Amino acid sequence: MTRVMLGRISGLYGVRGWLKVFSYTRPITNILNYSPWELYQQGQWQTLAVSEGQVHGKGIIVRLETIQDRDQAAQLQDAEIAVSRSQLPSTPEGEYYWADLIGLTVVNREAITLGQVAHLLGTGANDVLVLKGERERLIPFVLDQVILNVDLVQGIIQVDWDQDFE
Repeated sequence: MTRVMLGRISGLYGVRGWLKVFSYTRPITNILNYSPWELYQQGQWQTLAVSEGQVHGKGIIVRLETIQDRDQAAQLQDAEIAVSRSQLPSTPEGEYYWADLIGLTVVNREAITLGQVAHLLGTGANDVLVLKGERERLIPFVLDQVILNVDLVQGIIQVDWDQDFE
């Protein structure tokens, strides 16, 4: 199963097992649209359903099924929150989830392999592909200018990028 990271457990709230959540989704409340959550901690995954959740201040708090008190909640501190890729809605043409791009091979117009997408960075202006290969490369994810084609089936991103660029 392919998982997509949506956030992490960032703290405890109250004595009845509620948890503070740092959401990677935009808006942050979108994380509440998914259940069950896959929690990753200390090399292990566990599946827990979301019983209820809400905005609290500038963040999110949730109560997970089977978590009844602060002691149980404390065991989930710093767990990463993921969902199955199949739980996410389809993307419109020309839009991609970061998780779908990680691992793809990036080639330029001359069919020279520049590396594989290790991860992405959000810069505000545009996202940036971080490639691992003979050296690390940062390539802006700007469709139709730098990014010429994304072929998820073949696992290839074609870019207008010279191999000598950093």
